[in-house]
Amino acid sequence: MANYVMFCILAVVILGSAVLCVTTKRIMRAATFLLFVLFGVAGLYFLLDYTFLGAAQISIYAGGVTMLYVFAIQLVGKRSLQGLIERLKGSRVAFGAIISLIGLATVCVVLLKNKFMFAACQVSDVEVPMNEIGHALVGADKYQYVLPFELISVFLLACIIGGLAIARKDSVRKEE
Repeated sequence: MANYVMFCILAVVILGSAVLCVTTKRIMRAATFLLFVLFGVAGLYFLLDYTFLGAAQISIYAGGVTMLYVFAIQLVGKRSLQGLIERLKGSRVAFGAIISLIGLATVCVVLLKNKFMFAACQVSDVEVPMNEIGHALVGADKYQYVLPFELISVFLLACIIGGLAIARKDSVRKEE
């Protein structure tokens, strides 16, 4: 019963923080709410007795959010950090809502057609050992994840370099 209550608390924290992260107009608040989401996910890992994944979630992703703070301060102009608000047109909001509903309908049709929801509700009694999870994360065979991790790291490096290039162009323009 305590696990169920703790799961409900973590779910409310994660969902509430995620919604606030997306809807806030200040970048520092968004990053803070993202930090709460990541801590909530780490709490779910600890609740499932996956202490290694929980510790990795806190150390890697919380450290990543700290880097997000640094890059947000460096790359975003001072006026944006002080709360300069971009006005959204009603047509853009309506278009985004329509696209979101089409995406939701597509996901629901795929899940119901493949009967994934019914198979996911059946919980296995077999516990997956931690060494199998580790081999799946760093293995290069089928259904293992080292190549996607490497591609994501190269993509993030390209994003950082692009952000630095944009910031440098703005500083060169201000000097002229």
